[in-house]
Formats: sequence, structure tokens, C-alpha cells
Amino acid sequence: MTRLLPAHILLGAAVAGVAASLLVRVRGPLVLAALVAVAGALALLLPAAWRLAGAGVVFALAGWWWGGVRLDALDRSPLGAEVGRAGRALVEVTSEPRIGRFEQRQFGRVHVFADRRLDERVQLELPLGRAPPQGALIDLLAVVRLPRGPAAGGFDERTWLRRQGIHVVFRVDEWSATGQRRGGLAGVGDRLRSWLRAASTPGLAGERRAVLQGVVLGDDKGLSPGLKQAFRRSGLYHLLAVSGQNVVLLVAGMLLLARALGLPRAWAHVCALAAIGAYVLAVGPQPSVLRAAVAGAAVSLAWLIARERDPWHVLLLAALVLLGWNPYTLTDAGFQLSFGAVIAIFLAAGRLLRTFEGYPVPPTVGKAVAVSAACSIATAPILWLQFGSVPLLGIISNALVEPAVGPLLGLAFATAAVDPVAPQVAVLLAWLNGCVAAYVVFCARAVAAVPYAQVDGTAAALAAAGSLVAAAYAWWRWRTSSGRHI
Repeated sequence: MTRLLPAHILLGAAVAGVAASLLVRVRGPLVLAALVAVAGALALLLPAAWRLAGAGVVFALAGWWWGGVRLDALDRSPLGAEVGRAGRALVEVTSEPRIGRFEQRQFGRVHVFADRRLDERVQLELPLGRAPPQGALIDLLAVVRLPRGPAAGGFDERTWLRRQGIHVVFRVDEWSATGQRRGGLAGVGDRLRSWLRAASTPGLAGERRAVLQGVVLGDDKGLSPGLKQAFRRSGLYHLLAVSGQNVVLLVAGMLLLARALGLPRAWAHVCALAAIGAYVLAVGPQPSVLRAAVAGAAVSLAWLIARERDPWHVLLLAALVLLGWNPYTLTDAGFQLSFGAVIAIFLAAGRLLRTFEGYPVPPTVGKAVAVSAACSIATAPILWLQFGSVPLLGIISNALVEPAVGPLLGLAFATAAVDPVAPQVAVLLAWLNGCVAAYVVFCARAVAAVPYAQVDGTAAALAAAGSLVAAAYAWWRWRTSSGRHI
């Protein structure tokens, strides 16, 4: 059992405060003055035994205030007054296209609309066909519209976009490239993403290339609808979201490379931090990416400053960074699934692994089953609440692909590293990795083909409730068995 440390209490209080801003917002400079007064009073009046609790209250109040500040900024929309108006705009394209049945959508940042300078995020809706590349500055003619509201039992696009700070949609009639691209770190990220996409899959095409790009970059646009459904039904769709395993393998590769080059260990960790930053720029600020990046960076920083690594400290810090930037992230399915799975691994995977002691189960298989079981139980209620469906065979499918995920990522990063200096070797590595990707696809389709691999509606609700009952019973058994051994 992890010992509760002061850092856990203070970070947890700050996270709770930011989350509370979603319910009630506090505004104004008077709040800051009140916080200072409370902090001074606590420092002077509270006995030593209560000062940590008092500091936790101050951190919670500070998080509550900051959350309100960020929500006000995210809810501000100068373009909201332009709904229904048509005009020319200069827009920076900030994402790759998401292709639908009748149109394609991209995110953008408006710099000029109808000769008025702005800085606001929008969603672009374009006809099917040619789409502007990510990072391009384009001139367009568009009509400002509100996003679609909730359909009957369907997706609420308006709320989903609002939680990302997007309040209007540009219905694009025509667009043309200006020949310019965005600069700064975002521009560097565009070039890194383009390079990693090509360098990690040279010589590959079709399904294998699409799966590798999905796992490495978190980009599923190259997958067919049928294959996406197979990944969902089998409980393997999480592989298409960049996870902590990607960052771990990247950091390990950088440390090994630095060691092979004879660099001091301190410089090796500096290189690892740079690699993490470059990877985040390349794949974009997804919740799972940022959580893994904060965790990986904290590990290297802990070594550099000679501090012991604390996984709960790192997890709380990652949550605070994400929610501090956008408190609405708490309602995001990716955030909930990512953090729910990690918490389940911290709390339950080790205990589940010990249940295999005395049985002829290989350690790697036991670990894969324990981690998959913990994550499946923890995420089932979230999947039901967010999507109305729950995969029932996720433990089996994840145990089947777990031995392949590490080699797949390792080969992808190795291919990208080798490609600039030995293209033919990179093509060979990519071919081998394509075989690994084909195995993952085979597992996804095989499990998805089993009847009731995924359940919806009432059956999904029952599966989610069953996971909660199983978790409560397991926790009670572990608590009682621990008590008997004290």
C-alpha cells in the first residue's frame, strides 16, 4: 500500500479544486486576496499537526479559482456574434481531415474574418475531395454556423466542441492555399509528424501501414470502417491512442542510444526529455499522450535531481497539468479511460498477478492477463456511460496482442531512426513490423467475430454493473485478507 505523502494531498486538493470549477465558478481579484488572507491565517494560527490540511484547503481554493479563469477563457467566442454571416477569412489549419460520408472536418484557428483580426478556434466543414494540409495558412470563403446540437439519442457535437473551446463552425464554400505555413513549435510539430509518418512505414501500404500509423501516431483515419469496428468489438481500440508504453519505449531507446554513444547518464536523460517533447509535438496533445509525457518527463527529472520516483505523484501531476489547461478535459472519454486504466493498474494489477502464484502460468502471460483484467473492469463503466457499449472479451484479446505491442512500437521507432541513414534497412524493418501489425489485425478480427464480443444497451449496463460488483468484492477480499495478515 502506497503511503500518503504531503505532495499527494496538495496535488489531489488542487485537482479537486479545478474539477469543482465545472460545478461552480469563482471569479475576480477578491478571490486572490481571500486566498492570501486564508494562507496567512493558516500559517499563523493553525497548530503544526493541522497545517498540511490547511495548505490542502488553500491549494483546493487556488485550483477552484484557476479553473474558473480557464473556463471563462474557453467559453469566450467573438465569432459567436457572427453566426449566419458569410465572409472571407484567413485560417490556420491545426488538424488533419476527419472524413465523413458527405463532408470532411478539420480544426482551425481564425486569424482574420471579414477584415477583423481574431484568434479563435473553429471547426471547418469542407466538401469531400482535396483538403488543406495540417499547418497550412488558407484563405477561404465561409458561412459561420453553430455546431449541430444533440440529435435524438445521438452525438452532441455542440457540447463536444464547446469543451475544446470551439463554439462556431465555418461552412466552407471555397478555399485556396496562401503558400504559407505556421511557424513556431506548432510548425515544428507538423514537420515532425510528417517525418515520423513516412519514416516509420517506408515501403508499406494499405492496412498494415494504417495500423502502424494508428499505433504510433494515434491516427486511425487510414483504417476502414470494418477494421475500426473490429478493434472496438475486441476491446483493442485503445491501441490506436498513444499510450504510456509508446513514451516508455521511446525513452528507453534514447537512453540506450546515448549509452552506446558514450554520453554521460545526465545527458542521456536530457536527450530523453527532448525526445518526449518532440514526440508530443508530433502526435498532438491527446490526454493519454500528455499523461504519458508528464510521467516520462518526471522520471527523467527525478533522476536528474536525485529524487525517488513516486508513481502517484506523477499521476496527480499529469492530471493537474491537463485539467489546469482545460478543466473540461475531465469529461473527455480519453481522459477518463486513460487515467482510470492507470489507476486500476496501480491498485489491482499486482494483486491480480499474485493470484497466479502456484499455477503453471508464464510470468509474461500472467502479467498481461492481470493488467488487462484490471483495466477491463475499471473501464467498463466508463465505456457504457460514454458509448453505451462494453467489449466482453477484452482480457482475451489484450493477452493475445500484448507480446506484439512492444516489438511493434520498438520496430517503428527503430525504422524511423534508421531511415535517414540506411533506407534499405528501414524498408526491411518496416516489412517485419508490417507482419507484426498483421498479427494484431488478425487478433482483432478473430475476437470481434465471436458472438457477443461486444454488448450494447441493457446488456452493456449489466456488464458495467457487474464490473463494479466484481471490483468491490475483490477490494473487500484484499482488505480482509490483508487484515488477517497484520
